[in-house]
Amino acid sequence: MPTYMTAHLIARALDSALGQTFRDLEIVVVNDGSPDTPELEKVLAPYRNRIVYIQQQNKRAAGARNTAIRSARGEYLAFLDSDDSWLPEHLAAQMRLFEQDPALDLVYCNGIVDTPDSSREFTEKCPSHGEATFEALVREDCHIAVSTVVVRKRALEKASLFDESLARCDDYDMWLRAAFWGAKIGYTNKVQARFDAVRPGALSSSSLKMIEAQWQILEKAIKTLPLSPSQKRLVQNKSREIQAFHLWEQGKMSLEEGRVEEAEELFSKSNAQLPKPKLAAMLLGLKVAPGTTRKLVALATKKRARENGLAYTAPKTSSKV
Repeated sequence: MPTYMTAHLIARALDSALGQTFRDLEIVVVNDGSPDTPELEKVLAPYRNRIVYIQQQNKRAAGARNTAIRSARGEYLAFLDSDDSWLPEHLAAQMRLFEQDPALDLVYCNGIVDTPDSSREFTEKCPSHGEATFEALVREDCHIAVSTVVVRKRALEKASLFDESLARCDDYDMWLRAAFWGAKIGYTNKVQARFDAVRPGALSSSSLKMIEAQWQILEKAIKTLPLSPSQKRLVQNKSREIQAFHLWEQGKMSLEEGRVEEAEELFSKSNAQLPKPKLAAMLLGLKVAPGTTRKLVALATKKRARENGLAYTAPKTSSKV
């Protein structure tokens, strides 16, 4: 369990781990150089005889997870972010999957995403269909939520653990590499965890960073994994799709902030990368009615923010379009 600025949330996560019906577990909490360490350690004080507590300089989530993995004594690893929680039967249910199919190396499940206004199942936005192979993960046929994963330690060691150079999406990169190196992955649609989706900041900037991270991970796979010709084509095509989407999102942000010429250039690049009718319509709209187009983009962004339970901050600009 990595923790960084979550002193106000971690007790809930710890209580959910200690409340598991599966009792044979070791809890490793890694304080990843958190600025709220005094507050965190006060919260952890009642738990200290039931957890392994490690404090380190900040290495981000991947570094904290690797530290915990190296410390862990068990054959299996379960991940729980300190702002998430497990339902009581989670670990018992996941371990039954390994008993039913001893060939499995990693299992994951469904959960509830809690937002300020509502709750929904994780699979409503991030479904999983079929076996989570390397190809399925690239295509995004399957989506693995890190706080539901139980995995054999040896499977992650075989894939060289989490990449500590990645600031975001290090879990996606890990599952890709684990699957590529032969990890068999199982899944249940049962709801066994809760995820806290409340986070500050505008939708646009956080979305761009996540999209860019996914694109960079795909490019990394092309450069570092011995892909077959068909796998390489698949990853290259998906990388182009993600890059086009990144340009599209950048264009929307530029348009919302009144930089019409910049937005037009970004939309044109996106359309050249992956032509789509929506992009063609956007480019036409910028030529004939830039003001109306900008308002429509802002409304669509606000709607998406509401659907995802995120805060939407209207861009501040003095430009008039």
